[in-house]
Amino acid sequence: METEIAEPEPKDTFDLEAAAAEAIAACDGDPVAAAKSLIVAYNFLSDEVERLKAMVSTGYSRGALQMRHLP
Repeated sequence: METEIAEPEPKDTFDLEAAAAEAIAACDGDPVAAAKSLIVAYNFLSDEVERLKAMVSTGYSRGALQMRHLP
């Protein structure tokens, strides 16, 4: 007898409104502080990506690692 495994929910159902509300709530309701903290986090993660990209050899990645520049 086979047991069916439930498929995980796809990631494209991300709730942007809930994520924004959560970020603001984490900053005691201050949307400016939430925006600042998200900018700091984005910069940190961008720097981390660049650092990790530098650790991967070009031969291994075959130049496939391209950063998408966001506006």
